[in-house]
Amino acid sequence: MSASSTAHENNKGACMNAANEFVRKDYLTQVARMALPRWNIAQDAQLHLLSLSENAMFLVSCDHRRWVLRVHRQGYHSLAAVRSELAWMRALRDDAGIETPIAVSGTDRQLVQQVMLEPETTPRMLVLFDFIPGSAPEPDNLLDAFGQLGSITARMHRHSRQWQRPAFFQRQVWDYQGAFGDAPIWGHWRAGFSPHAPGLEILEQAEHLMCQHLERYGKAPDRFGLIHTDFRLSNLLVDQGRARVLDFDDSGFGWYLYDLASSVTFLENHPDIGKIIAAWIDGYRQVQTLGEEHLALIPTLMMFRTLVVLGWAGSHPCTDLALEMHGRYSASAVEFASRYLAGRALRGI
Repeated sequence: MSASSTAHENNKGACMNAANEFVRKDYLTQVARMALPRWNIAQDAQLHLLSLSENAMFLVSCDHRRWVLRVHRQGYHSLAAVRSELAWMRALRDDAGIETPIAVSGTDRQLVQQVMLEPETTPRMLVLFDFIPGSAPEPDNLLDAFGQLGSITARMHRHSRQWQRPAFFQRQVWDYQGAFGDAPIWGHWRAGFSPHAPGLEILEQAEHLMCQHLERYGKAPDRFGLIHTDFRLSNLLVDQGRARVLDFDDSGFGWYLYDLASSVTFLENHPDIGKIIAAWIDGYRQVQTLGEEHLALIPTLMMFRTLVVLGWAGSHPCTDLALEMHGRYSASAVEFASRYLAGRALRGI
């Protein structure tokens, strides 16, 4: 049995176990409801599960007010890491004028609450945010939307380079070791590759080439620092012309242009990918310079992101997105890797 097949069988087993009380909607709802008094919210408040991925996100409604409650996945982040995420989000608002979700302090004045519910033996972390109205940009005008993404990303990078981080600050590192080493953040990419899809060897060749390019490029401060890592259109909320950046849960240290690579997740093979990336770059350059040496790494970071997403699918086999991706994304990854190896990843940029 191949490594890919073995990983796939392990994922099937994980998916069969996913109905246990640690991930069931009703269990997470109990955890959320148990925590509500920490913010002086009634336990009988209305809860609606918005999403279940790394974390469970609930819409909380009570007394004509609304919030979003994040119930953290066990073992993904430390308390210091979550506090660090919230510190950067606040600094972006206060220092750079970039609107981000506002975390609500509990009755103990702490932003991160912890509760424990049997049978778990370690507490879960929870963070409550003020509800933000709005919607993601319409996908029928990708070029304008990606220009806006690029501009906001440049502002975040400018802040990242200048910000004096607090002493407790710690976030995960999205370099080659962090993404593909012995303990990859989102899991081994082979675990997400369908055993029925051809082209595993193409992805292996692409990973080897990618690694060579990353080693040459290096991690100097002008190219590697604190980034969002998942700034897709779905994480930009627009309401009456005001744009807000969501979901800093995966933020960490990585190559600055990895934020571009993550923004085009699932668009790698779009017929207009070159124009989409050019629009992002144009938006970015309205705020920050971006030299040719950095632009040359874009295909490599897109390959990096493609493999990272395969790893995510393999380590989250029962999420709605992973089930939707099954098989289809493996073929898409091979298609992009083939173009990457041939030097045609960006289609005319």
